[in-house]
Amino acid sequence: MSSLAAARADNFYYPPGYDPDKHGSLNKFQGQHPLRDRARKLGEGILIIRFEVPFNIWCDQCGEHIAKGVRFNADKKQVGAYHSTKIWAFTMRHHCGCKITIQTDPQNAEYIVTDGARRKIEQYDAEDAQTIELPDANEQAAEAMDPLASLEKKTVQAQRAAEGRRQLSVLAEESQQRNQDSYALNKQLRAAMRQSKKETAKLNAK
Repeated sequence: MSSLAAARADNFYYPPGYDPDKHGSLNKFQGQHPLRDRARKLGEGILIIRFEVPFNIWCDQCGEHIAKGVRFNADKKQVGAYHSTKIWAFTMRHHCGCKITIQTDPQNAEYIVTDGARRKIEQYDAEDAQTIELPDANEQAAEAMDPLASLEKKTVQAQRAAEGRRQLSVLAEESQQRNQDSYALNKQLRAAMRQSKKETAKLNAK
């Protein structure tokens, strides 16, 4: 990069005729927006951003799977409001030409696909995945209205926590007993390795 190009990239280059007192910023002097090409649709209320797909989806036109985290250049536009929170729509174009629109859902703290694709349904069992399944809004409301159900849930959670602490204590004790004599363990391991090398040498000799 030449010194002039480097100066322009760092915004240290001031073209002839530029007067900060008269013109203000360089962007005003050059007649461009600070966001450059990303702001070319601002007159329509659209800002071009880099959008990351929040979940796995299927394209309606070509049927291709689009993985979570894939990024697109998207048109960001306000399409409504939920109370005082703005609802944004992000419209992007897949390589097959299909326009995909994903919209925010502030009411449920989620994203929804409104056009051009469909969300991949992924179901799992919380117990098999060894995760905690969070209660939905209806369950939370029911617990708030039923003190006995809330007390029962707290009792179950306390029992599970006690069982987890007991299992953790057992594992820690077993680990301590297993590793308390590191010299003996190392000696046993080296003996096994020497025996394995001897058997391998005998097989190779044959």
